[in-house]
Amino acid sequence: MDNAQLLAIKQRYGIVGNHEGLNRALEIALKIAPVDLSVLIMGENGVGKEIFPRVIHDHSLRKKKKYFAVNCGAIPEGTIDSELFGHEKGAFTGAIDRREGYFSVADGGTLFLDEVGELPLQTQARLLRVLETGEYIPVGSSEVRKTDVRIVAATNVNMERAIAERKFREDLYYRLNSISISVPPLRERGEDALLLFRKFALEMSEKYNMPPVRLNPDAQQRLLAYSWPGNVRQLKNLAENMSVTSDLREITADVLATYLPEEKRHDQIVTVEKKTEGHSFENEREILYQILFDLRRDVTELKKIVGAGHADRSASSYPVAGNTLPMLKHADFPAAKPHAAVLPEDEKMAYMDVEEVKESDKGIPVQGTTLEEVERNAIRQALEDAGGNRRQAAMQLHISERTLYRKIKDYGLE
Repeated sequence: MDNAQLLAIKQRYGIVGNHEGLNRALEIALKIAPVDLSVLIMGENGVGKEIFPRVIHDHSLRKKKKYFAVNCGAIPEGTIDSELFGHEKGAFTGAIDRREGYFSVADGGTLFLDEVGELPLQTQARLLRVLETGEYIPVGSSEVRKTDVRIVAATNVNMERAIAERKFREDLYYRLNSISISVPPLRERGEDALLLFRKFALEMSEKYNMPPVRLNPDAQQRLLAYSWPGNVRQLKNLAENMSVTSDLREITADVLATYLPEEKRHDQIVTVEKKTEGHSFENEREILYQILFDLRRDVTELKKIVGAGHADRSASSYPVAGNTLPMLKHADFPAAKPHAAVLPEDEKMAYMDVEEVKESDKGIPVQGTTLEEVERNAIRQALEDAGGNRRQAAMQLHISERTLYRKIKDYGLE
């Protein structure tokens, strides 16, 4: 493809930049557009991945058919199957009418699945069937339907790592990745950042009838040296913010620095993680450690309560209406027949001596056979994970720093 054709495509879709990686991604998109294969677009958030599916559709044989863009990460897990494949009336609570899904509405056209790495595993299995056979079953239906849809997917997830962690199906990845397009991040595009800043500043100037902001040479170098974790989206927000709030129209490096967030270490591609409130457990062993800590604390408190109650009852006598009832001795009662208390399994655990909790009881491998050994290993592991930072280790173990210092001294971990 010659430069004139490439320039015409950029002008049509508002693409700014001359970086080799960007040009290569556009060339691949135009070459594969007439070929009816699935495409996977990879890149960080904010790099402009959403432009490429539109380019592919407009230059394909399906360009006169419908084009739908679906953000898989924005649809709740419980309704995403209904959104994609449709549902029958009464299929679930709130399904008051029959509804067609995106695969039905986009039949014959192109369906762009943005953030495909966020799909739940159950939906991934249904998507795989559509890609392999063109068949799907709406939610609550037993009727198999056919569809003819070209899938273009995009993700900012490290797919190889997600597959290794069993968060994304390997077979689906290879079906989506018939052809892949990699969109470079802004920090690798060099002076494209200056061109983009000028474009966004001019757009704000024309829209609101104000003089455009400009960067002096020092500010330009500062802008080029920034890592841009939010990529083009972040740069656009910066230019718009500066156009409105800055009293100066020529921006210096010092002024620019007040608008740039603090530099942080940035991983180019992220991995899907399930976020939970509070502490995030990484493996089953850490979960077991937390259970054992909680169990020991509960047993200790129970012993204190039982001990205090026993001490009160052994205070010799109780006054009743001016008289005193002597404490009855054990010999005054007939021998009780032994019987077994019937307790649920989870309550039995609460009355077990903590030292009796062994590997075979939970089916999870732990280091050590007693609580002291497990606790020692847990503290050692937490200290290693925190790089020796005792405050972080205490937070990870959900105990106070004071308790952690005492445990370290008791176990000789100093």
